[in-house]
Formats: sequence, structure tokens, C-alpha cells
Amino acid sequence: MGKYFGTDGFRGEANEVLTVEHAFKVGRFLGWYYGQDHKAKVVIGKDTRRSSYMFEYALVAGLTASGANAYLLHVTTTPSVSYVTRTENFDCGIMISASHNPFYDNGIKVINGKGHKLEAEVEEKIERYIDGEMGELPLAKKEEIGRTVDYAAGRNRYIGYLISLATRSFEDKKVGLDCSNGSAFAIAKSVYDALGAKTFVINCEPDGTNINTNCGSTHIEVLKEYVKANHLDVGFAFDGDADRCIAVDENGNVIDGDLILYICGKYMKENGRLNGDTIVTTIMSNLGLYKACDKVGLKYEKTAVGDKYVYENMVQNNFSLGGEQSGHIIFSKHATTGDGILTSLMIMEVMLEKKLSLAKLAEDVKIYPQLLQNVRVADKKTARENPKVMKAIDAVAEALGDDGRILVRESGTEPVIRVMVEAATDELCAKYVGQVVDVIKAQGLVVQ
Repeated sequence: MGKYFGTDGFRGEANEVLTVEHAFKVGRFLGWYYGQDHKAKVVIGKDTRRSSYMFEYALVAGLTASGANAYLLHVTTTPSVSYVTRTENFDCGIMISASHNPFYDNGIKVINGKGHKLEAEVEEKIERYIDGEMGELPLAKKEEIGRTVDYAAGRNRYIGYLISLATRSFEDKKVGLDCSNGSAFAIAKSVYDALGAKTFVINCEPDGTNINTNCGSTHIEVLKEYVKANHLDVGFAFDGDADRCIAVDENGNVIDGDLILYICGKYMKENGRLNGDTIVTTIMSNLGLYKACDKVGLKYEKTAVGDKYVYENMVQNNFSLGGEQSGHIIFSKHATTGDGILTSLMIMEVMLEKKLSLAKLAEDVKIYPQLLQNVRVADKKTARENPKVMKAIDAVAEALGDDGRILVRESGTEPVIRVMVEAATDELCAKYVGQVVDVIKAQGLVVQ
């Protein structure tokens, strides 16, 4: 990771960590970098945070000052920016979002012309420019100054693309959508209505401060209760920028990314659409997923946490499906990034084609109890490498043996250490997570 750019762009509290000056300089650099031999075209999307407008205008000012034309998708999803960038010949795309983070955070995610996350070497150059290590860049003059273009049509084309992926009508299916008061509010209902579903929508009234607040994929209990209370066939919850999807079956049970990978991977394997009969997972995936995969001949790869690493593995090995427990799922035939709405459509395809409920499709996976606790620390590396913390981790690993595991890692986007334990019971998970967290606290590494 760089000084400003983490695993998912430049992210932090608005006007505290990430400022309009930063956004202006990112725009200035990208407009200059991509416009050295032609007039650069950059497409921009944003989520519903109050600060997203502020950063949008700062980015546009920087881009146009460097001579680039800025095309505005307005409120839209991260995957839609990726889709429009790669299909409509933009030099790069920018998404203004902090994904599942609280409303007061925001982020700038840059997407290259192929729809992938920006190369690390280009991010490093942006950081050098922000820190004044490159000197000043030339300003565009006269007719060379860039312009801004309203590009809502690009978002509409993306909606049409999603609708085209459905293999059957959703007629008579009662589908719940939790839009997290975020980007999905502008797209998800339109897609499901067009496909004939009886669409029930919650958390679809963003006000700039309620994105991800007690709703969406990070607060799945809200959708669980809604699906049960309204006797729906299935529910889908998205995060702030809709690149994640967590599902809920007809009984109110949570179908997380691991179960989605199993359901879709098994279906694609049966239909000869799963290259190498392999799904790509991360080290956070549940042991129960792997045991279920072994039984049906599904192979799997394991990567570091982050859809960036999942996608790199998929590209290198030409795999079709990969993702994270958190609901970042990538279908490489259709997208270059996680796409929550697309993922929900792929789940609907399996349900309709196999004529089975979501609960039935998931019943073969017996998930191990898992507990994840986030610990906010002053310095992630210092906390992770503290000798007494490492000793505590080793002690838990030895106690669990082959009947579970412990994973302690640094967050890629926050000043947080994540302590995760899988074990035979919830009580054991809580016991062993508590042991490690107590040591982190005793060493004075935690900040309030």
C-alpha cells in the first residue's frame, strides 16, 4: 500500500484524511497523465454521501484545468463506472465512494481503461504529485481547457446491460432489495421491475448521511426480518456503492459470499461454464465452504483478502468465478470487478433454472461458527508484530489444531486489526478471539 492509496483507493474521513485539495490534485494529475498525446476523457460516478458532491466538483476542476473532459454519471454504482469505462473507450474512470464505511468517510477509486483498478505505479505517481515531488503540472489554456458532460445515458446503458443478462423472467417472484441508502437506489429496482419481479424495496431514501446506517449488506438482520415478515422468495442487500451483495433465503437465513460462491460455482460447473472447475476465494472463506466443495469436485484457490487479489488470480489463471465472504463476487465473463446487482441476478438464474429455493441450494454447506472482531489501533504493523500478540495467536492456533483456525490481519482501508476465529462452537470462537484481543489491549495498542 502507498501513503494515500490503500487496497481500495484513497479513503478516509472527508475533510480530515481526504480533502478537496487532494481530490483537485488527483484530477489535475489524471487529466495531465492521460492527456499527453490526446484530449483525455474521464468518467466519474459517486455514491450518496454528503461529501461526494464536494469531491466530484474538486475532481472536475482538476481534470478540466489539465485539459481533460469529465463525463458525469451522477449517483451510480462502482461496477457501473467500471463497465462504462471499459466499454465506451474512456481513458479512466473515477468512483467517489467509501463503499461500506460510515457516511462521514469517503474515497476516490480510480479505474483504468480496461475497467480494472488503477495500476500501483500510477497511484505512486499521483502520491508523488500530491506531496509536491513532481513540481507543478501545466495548466490548459484557451480552447484546451476541458469541459463537463452530463452522462446519465451511460448509467442507463449499464442498466440495460444488467437486464440483458437475465435468462428468464422473474414474474411472480417476490424479491426484497435493501439498497443501503446508497448507489443501488438509482439502479436496482429499475432492473428487477423490468424483469417482472414483484419488487419490495427498503432503505432506498438517501439523505447524504444515512448510507450504510443500520441497513445494507453490513446490517443484514434488517433484510432478514423484512423477508420473513413479507413472505418473500429471496432478498438481496447491497453496500454503499453496490459492489457487494449478501442474500437472504426465504426462511431468513443469510447467504453470504462463501455460500454464493458455492451455489453459483456448482451450477456453473454443472453447465460447463466454470473454467478449471475452480472458484477463487480468500483466506477469510469458511472451512465449511471448502469441505462442501471437496464433496462435489469443486476446486478452489485462496488469495489475500481483497477483490483486487481475487481478480488478479482469476486473470492469471483464466478462472470464471471468484469472490469474498463479504459479498464481493466477480463473474469474469460479465464484469472486471465485484458487482452486487449482477451477483443477485446470477443467483436468480440458478434458482429459476434449477427450480429450487435458495435455502435448498445452500443446504449442503455446513458453515463453521466464525467470529470476527475489529480492533482499532494506533499502528497496524506495530500491533500485528508485537511479540506478546504473536505469542497469543500461536497459542490459539495450537489449541484449535485441525478443528478450527485463527486469522489476524491488518485492514487494507482502516487503522484496524481484524481478529477472526473459526471453531466448532460460538463459545470457543468468543473465547479465543477474546484471548487475543485482551493481549492487544494489555499492550496499550488500542485507541478509543
